[in-house]
Amino acid sequence: MESLSRRDLLWKSGGGIGGIALSHLLSNEAKSSGLTSMHHPPKAKRVIQLFMTGGASPMDTFDYKPALEKVHGKKLGPKEKPEGFTAMPGALMKSPFEFKQHGESGRWVSSVFPHQAKWVDEMAFLMAMTSKTNVHGPGTYMMNSGFLLPGFPCMGAWISYGLGSLTENLPTFVVLPDPKGLPYNQRGPFSSGFLPAIHQGTVINASTEAPVPDLFAMDRFKYSDRLSEEQGLNLLNQINKNHASQRADDSRLESRIRSYELAAKMQLAAPEAFDLSRESRVTRQGYGLDDKVTKDFGRRCLLARRLIERGTRFVQVWSGPQGAVNNWDNHGSIPKELPPMAASVDKPIAALLGDMKARGLLEDTLLIWTTEFGRTPFAQGGDGRDHNGGTFVTWMAGAGIKPGVSYGQSDEWGYKTLEGKTYCYDFHATVLHLMGIDHERLTFRQNGIDRRLTDVHGHVVHEILA
Repeated sequence: MESLSRRDLLWKSGGGIGGIALSHLLSNEAKSSGLTSMHHPPKAKRVIQLFMTGGASPMDTFDYKPALEKVHGKKLGPKEKPEGFTAMPGALMKSPFEFKQHGESGRWVSSVFPHQAKWVDEMAFLMAMTSKTNVHGPGTYMMNSGFLLPGFPCMGAWISYGLGSLTENLPTFVVLPDPKGLPYNQRGPFSSGFLPAIHQGTVINASTEAPVPDLFAMDRFKYSDRLSEEQGLNLLNQINKNHASQRADDSRLESRIRSYELAAKMQLAAPEAFDLSRESRVTRQGYGLDDKVTKDFGRRCLLARRLIERGTRFVQVWSGPQGAVNNWDNHGSIPKELPPMAASVDKPIAALLGDMKARGLLEDTLLIWTTEFGRTPFAQGGDGRDHNGGTFVTWMAGAGIKPGVSYGQSDEWGYKTLEGKTYCYDFHATVLHLMGIDHERLTFRQNGIDRRLTDVHGHVVHEILA
C-alpha cells in the first residue's frame, strides 16, 4: 500500500484543515517520531524545566563558600577583564546571606530559598556546571540547544522529535515565559531549528484570562453555517496545496496544518487544562497565587503541573525576561536585586515539588532548575556580581534521580570548577538517558551531518541517578 503523507491525506480527503473526522488517523501520525523504539527502559516520561534568566548567583543560593568570608574585600582577582565581563573585577565579596544546612543530606542553602531548602533531600545537585561563554545570548542558547549560535533545536524540540506526543489534545512542548517578556534570544531558546517546525515550543501567555487565544470564533462570525465553512476550508485547502507544491522541503506549512488540527482538539481540552479555579483553595495558596510576589511564577508552575498531568511531555517555565532588570542578572546589587527574584520563585517551586510528590508525578516526571551561567565571587561596582561561565549550579529531582546527592565541586571561591566539571552536553545526555534515549543515537541529518543535541560531546552523569 502506498503511504500517504499527512498533507496528501488532507488534500485527497477534501477535508482541508478542518478534517476533524480524520482525527484518529492524524493523531496516530502525530505520534510518529525520530525513534522506532526506546533505546532503553525510560525512568521519566515528562520534563518540567525551570529556567532562571540572567545567571543566578551560585555562591548566594546553593554553593556555600565560607572561604569568601576570610578574603572579603581583598583584591585577589584577575588583573585583566575576562571575556564577557561588563567591568573590571572588583574585590572578593562574601555572600550577604546566611547559609544553613538542611535535610538529612546536610545541603547548604542560602536564606533566600527557605522553601526550597525543605526539599533538598529530593534533589540532586550538579555543583560544577560550566559554560563556554559569559554572554547571555550564547549562554542561553548553549544551555537549551548545546550550541552557542542560533539555528539548532532545543532540548524540548529534540524530545518532541524523538518521543512524539503523549496526548492528542495538547501540545507536546509548551513554553510559559515570564509575563514581563521573553528571555534572551526571544523565541530562539525554544526553537525547533532544523527539525520539522511541528517540534518547536508552543508559547502560552499564562498571565491572561485566555492563555490560548482564538480557540473559539468571535461573536460577529456566529452567522457562519456549516456549508460556508466547508466552502472556505476547501478554498484554503487548494491554496495550501499550491503553496506546498512549490516548497516541497519546507516544513512550516505542515506545522501550520498540524497546529490548526491541534487547535480544534484543544477547544475541548484547553479550557479545562488552563482553568486554575478547578484547583482547591489550599493548592492555589500553596503555589502563592494569593500573593502578588509569587502569583505570576506560581500560576505558571501550577499550570505546568496540570499540563504534564494531562499528557504534555515537556514544559519550560521561565523566570525573568531579557534585559537589565527584573531577572537574575544582578550587576547592580546582590543584596537588593537577588532577594526579590528568589522570593518570586521559591515558594512556587517548593509547592510544585510537594504537589507532584503527593500526586505520584515525581515517579515519572523529571523536574529541573537551571540558569545560563553563574556570577563572579568578585564585587562589581559596590555589591553586584558580574557574569561567570566558570561554574554554576543545576539541580534535578524526580524520576530516576538519586535524591539528596551532589556531583562536582567548584573552587574555594566559586570562580571555576574544581572537580566533576559538567557541561550542558552532560546535562542534556543525562536528561535524554532518563527519557529512554541514548544521546549518541538520537540524530537528524542536516547538510550532510548527523546532528544531535549533544554535538560530539556528552556523558551521562550516573553519579546522580538512582
